[in-house]
Amino acid sequence: MTPLSTGDPESIGGYTLLGRLGAGGMGVVYLGVSASGRQVAVKLVRESYAQEEEFRTRFRQEIAAARRVSGAFTAPVVDADPDADRPWMATLYVPGPTLAEVVENDGPLNLRELRTLGLGLAEALRDIHRAGLVHRDLKPGNVLMTEDGPRVIDFGISRASDNQSLTVTGRIIGTPPFMSPEQLASPREVTPTSDVFSLGSLLVFAAVGTGPFDSDSPYMTGYQVLHEPPDLDGVPEPLLAVVERCLDKDPSARPELVDLHRSLQMLPQSDATAPPRTREPAKPRPGPAPWGTATAAGDTPTRTGRPRRPRMLLAALGTALAVTGLVAGVAAYMSGGDTTTNVSDSTTPARTASLPDGWRPWHKALRYDVQGIPLDYQSPGCVAAGTALFCGGTGVTVARVDAASGRTVWRAGDRPQGVQPIGVRDGLVYVYEDPDDETRRVVALDAATGQRRWQRDISKSEDALLYDGGLLTLSPDASRFVAYGRGGKELWQAPSLDEYCTPSVLGGAPYALCSAGTEPGQAPVDLMKLGPGSLSETAALPRKAEALGAVGGHPLFLAPQTAKDVYEAGYERPYNALLRVDPATGQVERTPLARPLTGAATLVDGVVYFVRSNGSVTAVSADSGKQLWQKATETESLSAPAVSARYGRVYFSNRFGRLLALDSRTGAEVWRTAALDDPGDKAQDTPPRVLLVKDAIVATAGDTVFSRGPDGDG
Repeated sequence: MTPLSTGDPESIGGYTLLGRLGAGGMGVVYLGVSASGRQVAVKLVRESYAQEEEFRTRFRQEIAAARRVSGAFTAPVVDADPDADRPWMATLYVPGPTLAEVVENDGPLNLRELRTLGLGLAEALRDIHRAGLVHRDLKPGNVLMTEDGPRVIDFGISRASDNQSLTVTGRIIGTPPFMSPEQLASPREVTPTSDVFSLGSLLVFAAVGTGPFDSDSPYMTGYQVLHEPPDLDGVPEPLLAVVERCLDKDPSARPELVDLHRSLQMLPQSDATAPPRTREPAKPRPGPAPWGTATAAGDTPTRTGRPRRPRMLLAALGTALAVTGLVAGVAAYMSGGDTTTNVSDSTTPARTASLPDGWRPWHKALRYDVQGIPLDYQSPGCVAAGTALFCGGTGVTVARVDAASGRTVWRAGDRPQGVQPIGVRDGLVYVYEDPDDETRRVVALDAATGQRRWQRDISKSEDALLYDGGLLTLSPDASRFVAYGRGGKELWQAPSLDEYCTPSVLGGAPYALCSAGTEPGQAPVDLMKLGPGSLSETAALPRKAEALGAVGGHPLFLAPQTAKDVYEAGYERPYNALLRVDPATGQVERTPLARPLTGAATLVDGVVYFVRSNGSVTAVSADSGKQLWQKATETESLSAPAVSARYGRVYFSNRFGRLLALDSRTGAEVWRTAALDDPGDKAQDTPPRVLLVKDAIVATAGDTVFSRGPDGDG
């Protein structure tokens, strides 16, 4: 421990700080003490990382991961605050040096110590894997050596604390000398067997003093992990067979933890010292040969004296892609850049994108400061028709934007819109107008010219909605539902009830959702079918039921697990069933979910996507309620999804303009882009949106609208 330095805080979260235990690229670890005298290790995130949304997501994941793991060989979380200005986490202080420090100061471990280390690490990984986690960064610096065995720390997140760490957000996660081949080639799809490989590398380091793939550069180290046999010179013979199995390139050939634990138990409990370091300092091995070039003849020996099999380097496209991915990751690490990450497109058939004629990537600000009218920038957004976009929001008058170039074709009116346009149909774009504090109108504009065709006053508090037969609204006094046709003619009226009723469109049909409470969600919900002069009850739904849309003409709702009122920032209500309503009979069919789910739910093409604020996405079949997949992304505050059947992808934007593409079949990440350089000064508070114009992606973030290609290019 070193004393606190100038600029270090004196306390964090009520813990008095006594000194520094260490510092890494992403934060500082302090020794702290509670008022009761309990000592803790407090990790404080550096201020620069605290401003990065993705880092906060990963830090929350680390806290959640650490709290889920409880075992004799891990350090438990005592306290944490991931939402503080500078996030922090306190774990129980475990006195003892790291394995890296022990080997550096005292040399390699003897066989008895290696046996104890291996057994403890195997048990720690067992606890971590039982919690559904993969450590991903098992290395000497993350193993504390105590009197009663090793302790594994820092699981759930990577830190740039070693010279060879690759921890740029969205890049290779881990430390190359102790990573598995699959972690380098497909870092987001690793399984628990990856940790077994890392354990093998760590045991070699503890036995000899250097790792089995050490080199002078991250690139060469990664290349050796992917393609070269491990250097096992100096590993004690009883341990050799164990580490060889752990370091198999094929994940399926590595031992299960139970078998590994049994093999380690069978090691001699001798105090014999492991052989001293016999290897020269690590030297770079030959790099990849050009395409089609063979290595040296088959009689070239390995460092253990066994003949190395001849092979062709870079003889397959998959190998080339793996090495290319490593080079890209290292380049990003060294430059600090953040470009589009493409994870799994190598398995996607080539397609010719269908884009608007003349399309190119573009972005533009959705701002139109009308002189004399103060504007706020809160809820901009766009709707699409053909290759035209119609955009509006609190900070912009309604405008038609060319989806190919981002050029503004026309603007209408001299006041900003409260929200994005309602929609487009039959050559008309429907927007809102708020001429004063008491009045709200729906206005129909000519989509080609922006000229006003007609307007009608509507309820100030409820939305107007397009349905298959026209436009559904609520009268200004909320006493009746009114439907208008394309020319602005009133098609029909239906009385509202003397209770809270709101218009809804499910499967293209007009409905009302009515509740006897004075506010929405305070009483059970009655689904009412609307028509000329009629308001007829169709089905009774539970309090806080959430309307999703319709499947096969049957309205679909989410049933809440609990309907209690919670006034707490960030609360997400859990839902445990789907409710399908037969519009003819009113019968409600309940389909339980496998487990309660939270997040904003969106129904698209028969799939319900639950999107949580922390970036987790879960896809559920709207027909069976079966979970199709779940993905914990590293991108917070995602938009509702846009789905491309052509590409088999689910697209999202976030509030800072980062785009994310997931495979619609598996949830695997396909690619992800960097955030916009400047999404505007309201990005933090503005809901993001994403839509498709043919295969072009159009998204809004802050007060900016932008377009990218189906592979995130641009």
